[in-house]
Amino acid sequence: MTAAPWLTVVGIGEDGLPGLSAAARSVIETASVLVGGARQLALVPDTGAERLEWGGLRETLAAVEALRGRPGVVVLASGDPLHFGLGTTLSRRLDPAELVVLPHVSSFALAAARLRWSIADCRLLTAHGRPVAGIVPHLIPGARLLVLCADGTTPAALADLLCRHGFGPSRLTALWHLAGPAEGRRDATADAWTPEPTPDLVVMAVECVAAPGARVLPRTPGLPDGAFRHDGQLTKRVVRAATVAALQPRPHALLWDIGAGCGSIAIEWMRAADHARAVAIESHDGRRALIADNAVALGTPGLTIVAGRAPEALAEAGPAPDAVFVGGAVSRPGVLEACWDALKPGGRLVANAVTAEAEARLLERRAAWDGDLTRLAVSHLKETAGGLHLWEALAPVTQLVAVKP
Repeated sequence: MTAAPWLTVVGIGEDGLPGLSAAARSVIETASVLVGGARQLALVPDTGAERLEWGGLRETLAAVEALRGRPGVVVLASGDPLHFGLGTTLSRRLDPAELVVLPHVSSFALAAARLRWSIADCRLLTAHGRPVAGIVPHLIPGARLLVLCADGTTPAALADLLCRHGFGPSRLTALWHLAGPAEGRRDATADAWTPEPTPDLVVMAVECVAAPGARVLPRTPGLPDGAFRHDGQLTKRVVRAATVAALQPRPHALLWDIGAGCGSIAIEWMRAADHARAVAIESHDGRRALIADNAVALGTPGLTIVAGRAPEALAEAGPAPDAVFVGGAVSRPGVLEACWDALKPGGRLVANAVTAEAEARLLERRAAWDGDLTRLAVSHLKETAGGLHLWEALAPVTQLVAVKP
């Protein structure tokens, strides 16, 4: 039986009812239940509808779901509910056929209009409910960012982040209460930004400008080895670039990084694709601390870190992965097989080996899984004491790539 719509999510702006379409106003005026935050509900005059003010996310979602099947339930949301908004959350929890979404002009669109920026040329990001460190991968000279803020303290936190990463000359504009009577703005460079909070309902516009000597890190795999804090357990740059390329990062896909060391593979995977996710499994306490530090510094604060050794720790890794990387744990009995069993159909397993024993395991698995083996041999030029130069070879790495049917 096909579900019938009983819930309407209406985007509303600072201009209230006058800014809505006739259809959206009609839905609100005839609602039996209005659900929204205090700010949204205050924009709507009393219509006789029952009102449910938004509280904690989990509790309010449960209250909305308890109304399932009741006609005329309306949820008020800010701007475009499907752009980092409440409509996305509801559409994931309900059958999409149960709800109708009536979007309003988003804060991003309004901010771009105020600045005369082409929104197609901007990166649209959010720091609402997420660490501001997630902005780091997008700090590229010349980039234009529009950032939805958590509250009025976010602009100063963002300015501080930019300065710490060598982007102090970046031009910032805070835009608040867009399209409403209290609309305002503040303009300054990141290194001149004052710490006083702005009003809470604020979008930050950033024109990225790197200071002289700033370290600019692209999102393509193969960051310099010096970008990571490590204790020697680091997949070196050239091999790491080849490994992440073999894993084929894509948006929303999940990676398990087994024996993660300092987390370099998981971090590069997450940086390479929007909303890519990763779980780093590492038994060494000190290395887990390095993973956490590197994740924040390199803009992947959402990286999940699991303490333990594979295969036992795989039970704590969560949902089935789209890809698995196995490094130092290749020789451990049962690890490769357990990872293969956990992998989603169509998923990719990439494993690197340096020792002869580990290589023998990959040869065995290549035949069983119809995989491909590649030998990666890298040499770097090194100056000798006499001023001459020699090629210094790194230990060859044998790489298995297998795709699960």
